[in-house]
Formats: sequence, C-alpha cells, structure tokens
Amino acid sequence: MGFGDLKTPAGLKVLNEFLANKSYIEGYVPSQADIAVFDALSGAPSADLCHALRWYNHIKSYQKEKGSLPGVKKPLSQYGPAGVEDTTSAAPAAADEDDDDIDLFGSDEEEDEETKKIKEERLAAYNSKKSKKPALIAKSSILLDVKPWDDETDMAKLEECVRSIQLDGLLWGQSKLLPVGYGIKKLQIGCVVEDDKVGTDQLEELITAFEDYVQSMDVAAFNKI
Repeated sequence: MGFGDLKTPAGLKVLNEFLANKSYIEGYVPSQADIAVFDALSGAPSADLCHALRWYNHIKSYQKEKGSLPGVKKPLSQYGPAGVEDTTSAAPAAADEDDDDIDLFGSDEEEDEETKKIKEERLAAYNSKKSKKPALIAKSSILLDVKPWDDETDMAKLEECVRSIQLDGLLWGQSKLLPVGYGIKKLQIGCVVEDDKVGTDQLEELITAFEDYVQSMDVAAFNKI
C-alpha cells in the first residue's frame, strides 16, 4: 500500500506515523528513498504533523546535493509501511528445508557425521561470538535550552516537536520549564548522545526547524560520560 497520495491529509498522516520512530525513509542516513518521498510532497507538512515536518526540514537541507545521496530511486509505492519486507514466513520454510535434508532411514554413521558437523559449526559460531568484546562507545550528556518566540507559544507542543526527533544514538531525558522573563518560559531538556553519531550542530538544525514554535536553541551543559 505504501504511503498513498502524499498530497492528501490521509497520505501525510501515514507518513507522519511512519516517521514517529524513524529518522529516514530507509536506513540511518539520507538516501534516494528520502528524495523520492520528498519530491512526492506538495510542500511542508503542517506543524501538527511534527514527525513528518521534522523529516521534511531535514531532507530539504540536502536538496542541493540530492544527486550524490546513496541508493537508487524506486517507485513511490515501494516505500512506506508496505515497503517493509515481511520475513516472518521465511523461518518456517527454512525449517521445512532442514527437515527435508534429514534422512530418517539413513545409516547411523551418516547421521553421526552430520550431527557432528552441525555441533562443530554451532560451537565455532558460539566461540566466535564470545570472543568479540563490544567496543567502547563514547557518549555525552547534553542539557539544551530551547526558547520559544513569546509567552503565547504552546510549550507542550514545542516539547512534543523536540522529542519527535529520533536519531540513531540519541536518547531524550527529563525536561522542565524555566522562566526567562516577561512571562516567557524556556524548555530545558536533557539527552544522551553517541558522539560519533549525533552532534550539537545537528540537534540545533533539527530543533530550530520547528520555526513555528522555536526561536533558538543553546547548549546549557555538555559532559562526557
């Protein structure tokens, strides 16, 4: 089914729900899949579709270099909910094939050799997995100050937009509202990032893209973990 017509409210709603826990249409970096879906839109999604709007503003920044992004464009219908390959039926088929390979009436010697081979392969895989120690991942704890335009800005919606930003290596934490002056409050929100995947410049670009709510973003604290 894909996204359907992305120029209609129904299609945009599907896109927004699809991006609720994804940064990109496919994978973890911008690709031709994002460009294909972006080109199918008639313009920026409305502010209430915060996941789609966050993605739209991010992909918009790649328009000058879209030809160099990885991947190959596919028909629009191949992206979206129905574009996710269903592999749940593969396991039973593989199990059936394994069953077909077992000769119930074979000799004990053949069965023993086959069993021995399987045990050796499984033992080798186990030892290989056990010997690989996880690499140390450098992380940082960041405290961000996100300022609205005025005292009439919906701060609950502003925080919802900020938390809608989902990146590989980003984990949002606690937040609170702090007075700035003249009845205006800013959102102070913490997050933990993997240093080689997420940077403060990237966060600022994504957060300030919600220009209907956000005036600016500052880093209040930055600590290595």
